[in-house]
Amino acid sequence: MGVKLAVFGATGAVGREILTILAERLFPADEVYALASRRSMGTELSYGDKTLVCKDAETFDFSTVDLVLMSAGGDVSREWAPKIVAAGARVVDNSSAWRTDPQVPLVVPEVNVEALDGVTEKGIIANPNCSTIQLMVALKPIHDRAGIQRVNCSTYQSTSGAGQAGMDELWTQTKGIYVNDSVDPQAFTKQIAFNVIPHIDVFMEDGSTKEEWKMMVETKKILDPKIKLFATCVRVPVFVGHSIAVHLELENPLDAEEARSLLRESPGLMVIDKHEDEGYVTPVECVGEFATFVSRVREDPTVENGLALWVVSDNLRKGAALNAVQIAEGLLNRGLIASS
Repeated sequence: MGVKLAVFGATGAVGREILTILAERLFPADEVYALASRRSMGTELSYGDKTLVCKDAETFDFSTVDLVLMSAGGDVSREWAPKIVAAGARVVDNSSAWRTDPQVPLVVPEVNVEALDGVTEKGIIANPNCSTIQLMVALKPIHDRAGIQRVNCSTYQSTSGAGQAGMDELWTQTKGIYVNDSVDPQAFTKQIAFNVIPHIDVFMEDGSTKEEWKMMVETKKILDPKIKLFATCVRVPVFVGHSIAVHLELENPLDAEEARSLLRESPGLMVIDKHEDEGYVTPVECVGEFATFVSRVREDPTVENGLALWVVSDNLRKGAALNAVQIAEGLLNRGLIASS
């Protein structure tokens, strides 16, 4: 028998993408339920060639499903994930609520799928931060080959990382500026149209933002606790697709050509790196794609064993929904979902 599955937060941008990817990848589900808050009850959602009618998560019987993919925010997850596990289902959570919990696996399937075995501890698996996911896919083969000592990166994160409200604000402000309307930031702290904002999430005591802190602690948990990482995270006026300029200090030499070959052979990656116009990937080209793209691979002569690369991915797909579905596939393949 197949898996019975629910998508909690199905009406949001990531929830809708999860439903699309489940259908695209032919996930073997006997039943799929779309869940959200009561105000979204009755909303119709596409699932392949089917239409699902959204149910109220508050009244849903979670004992009828084997797996719940959650994308409903940290507060909702902290309240509901333990209740769902107590009802007998596994939870894959897309919020930041459980990522630093030592009893909860934090998983990028191409990098540390074996960590899924730890789900038996608490019944919850955490989906990492969007930028962390694409960075881990790119860094894993390099770390295995040459050992990464230090990562210094700057992110260029799209407005969809702030949900539908972020994309709507970019659209509204862009239109408004052309007709001399006043700019009224709401989803972001400053004007996002025709601007960049070096501020994602709240500020911490050391001056870093929480988004920057997440990348550091999640890299250590997923890849290697010895890796040092410093990030500057920036919101840019792009609808979908995150980019990262990555600078590495390696334990052992790895030249650019060998790095390209290594990355081409690695799961989840596509290398497009020609020294010519259009010989690299931008967010526009990554939208709707499963892969994480790598371009601009260069040796950095300013540090010993230095390497630089440009990493781009669809943050709603690999940065959220696709990674969650891949985790579900990993649970199924490892016999960690007890199908009904």
